[in-house]
Amino acid sequence: MNPIDAENPIVGMVHLRPLPGAPKFDGDFDAVRDAALRDARRLESGGVDALMIENFGDAPFYPDDVPKHVVASMTRVASEIRDEVSLPMGVNVLRNDAEAALSVASAVDADFVRVNVHSGARVTDQGIVEGEAHETIRLRERLGADVAVLADLDVKHSAPLADRPLDAEAVAEPVQRGLADGVVVSGVGTGHAVDASQLEAAVAARDEAGIDAPVFVGSGTTTENVADLLDTADGVVVGTALKEGGETTNPVSEERVEALVAAAGGE
Repeated sequence: MNPIDAENPIVGMVHLRPLPGAPKFDGDFDAVRDAALRDARRLESGGVDALMIENFGDAPFYPDDVPKHVVASMTRVASEIRDEVSLPMGVNVLRNDAEAALSVASAVDADFVRVNVHSGARVTDQGIVEGEAHETIRLRERLGADVAVLADLDVKHSAPLADRPLDAEAVAEPVQRGLADGVVVSGVGTGHAVDASQLEAAVAARDEAGIDAPVFVGSGTTTENVADLLDTADGVVVGTALKEGGETTNPVSEERVEALVAAAGGE
């Protein structure tokens, strides 16, 4: 199931500034909200097909269980974005709090969540992060939430506990056994390009396994490579390339959004 009703969707990131309780929060929540609303409006005006909010400014991240005040802050911002922007919306709660992401998404009628480690385990700067697909999918059922789960296959800023080929079994597991609705392939870090051979392997493995699930590119999409990526992948999640000066922490540039959408073959 593709949670976004568009061909080769482009998902633009709304990177939230540090939220209350985070070390770099400056005490001005209105500024956090206003910046998020500004970026969401620019993404919509620039022509993306969907947006995703993420607590990007909250480093260092909790491994898998953020405090309640983070959930409350993200829900408030997401709700205000939902009131002003008509695009499909996703939620990602870093580092890997799928329960929080799903709860926020359900509360604001969002369409999907991204889960960095949905099944298996990864070594990260937060330690070993383990997937909890069994909890996430059961929570979705209890909430009655029509929210798709996009699961990373080889998530950025992490390493596997053991080498494993990106074969049909590896791609099938988060979808067939973890009941995710789509998968995400990324580069090694934020803004880093995905390895073309890895992306091709993921798509080929998806097809070999006979899985009806989209493959998204999760990092490194630019105006220069977006058309090529979409020749292979089903969609892209873009953050850094849409920011002023190509800096991840800068505001979204509507002109850069328009340029990337045009390069992808959009209007």
